[in-house]
Amino acid sequence: MAVAVSGGADSVALLCLLLELRSELGIVLSVAHVNHQLRGEASDGDQEFVARCAHQHGLELHVLVAPVAGSGPNSGIEAAAREQRYSFFRRLASAGLVGKIATAHTLDDQAETVLLRIFRGTGIRGLSAIHPRILFEQQGRIVGEVVRPLLSLRRAALLEFLRHRGQSWREDSSNRELAFLRNRVRHRLLPLIVAELGEPAIAHLAELAEIARGEELCWELGRPRAGIAEPGTKPEPGAHSPSLDVPQLLALPLGAQRRLLRAWLEANASNLPISFRLIEETLEFARGAGSGKLELPGGHFLGRAQASLWLEPVSSGSCLVADYEYALAIPGGLQVPELGARFEAQLVDARDVPAEQRGQLLEVGRVPNKVVIRNWRAADRFWPAHTSAAKKVKELLSDRHATGTEKKLWPVAVAEGCGLVWLRGFAAPAAFRAPIGAGQAIWIREITGMI
Repeated sequence: MAVAVSGGADSVALLCLLLELRSELGIVLSVAHVNHQLRGEASDGDQEFVARCAHQHGLELHVLVAPVAGSGPNSGIEAAAREQRYSFFRRLASAGLVGKIATAHTLDDQAETVLLRIFRGTGIRGLSAIHPRILFEQQGRIVGEVVRPLLSLRRAALLEFLRHRGQSWREDSSNRELAFLRNRVRHRLLPLIVAELGEPAIAHLAELAEIARGEELCWELGRPRAGIAEPGTKPEPGAHSPSLDVPQLLALPLGAQRRLLRAWLEANASNLPISFRLIEETLEFARGAGSGKLELPGGHFLGRAQASLWLEPVSSGSCLVADYEYALAIPGGLQVPELGARFEAQLVDARDVPAEQRGQLLEVGRVPNKVVIRNWRAADRFWPAHTSAAKKVKELLSDRHATGTEKKLWPVAVAEGCGLVWLRGFAAPAAFRAPIGAGQAIWIREITGMI
């Protein structure tokens, strides 16, 4: 078994624990270390520290020096580094040098991951977070695995263990940089949760991950299969994927509909970014009547005819319409290349605005000083003043006979805590509309043509 040792407290504690238990467990230990050279001499110091630890205990050392391109919290550098580490672990296992690689993920890591998945948007699979085991397969056979034996232990307990032994470790200064979201969760949010809700709250987050793993396994073993055509089934004319039976899909409970649809999309469109909003939009399309096509991100159309759905790639001459989203300060302006237009949010005297456009003016003080200009989404609803109730934006645009790309890209303005406050060509909602006779008001305008 190789122990993945970065030099930090958690991994050093894991190494020390396994050294104490190796006779009892009957295992032969080695050490694996990856130097990403992210911190210059400090990273080289980590490698030297790990090498000394391995030499001190007579352990074989596997080292990979793998610089990671990019810098900063938004560069994807953490994901790239992780990919390099696990690729290295896989190579060690495939070469027969190790059978297991132990990593030092803790209960704190699990709680952080659950929270991060929730914040970024996730489902049951995502809530399962850090798995206790990851199997490495090659040509249909298992060649090794990653194990996480510390997932039930708190980081504080490991630190106390090291201090009691008088064992040193390396401190990674980047673990304190609050520019990284995980560090903000670790150093700000988790302490706040403990202070307000008590220590058990952290364990409960980890337990949620365990529950989610069980639910996901239950689904995978027992999910409905009848709705997806078996391999080799002839698809609908023009289709490029096994078809999905719509009546059988819609006969399932809503949760199963979502899961089955996601599984079908993942199986037939590997490059499709799947989100809750995409699943809801696709379900709405499936519930509709007749035939048609729905453009999806990632280079696919979703088609429907008779009682089946299928996926087909966009032809080389087609152009997928992408979502857009831009922040607009009040007052301020911005360009929206997708529309070839400029948007401005101005503070104006309502009396200077043409009478036919005053219905779109927003009341100062009812709307934050920033909105988001984006194309409408499947779940969006809007309530124009002087109408009886809120309606789906899709229905409002259909009433205007908007179709195709024009309909897809139709702009809205969203304010935090307020929802949609503006929709091109419609009166502002009564709750945010500038009252008759108002002096200063907010005027959001679309100006055709880029400036």
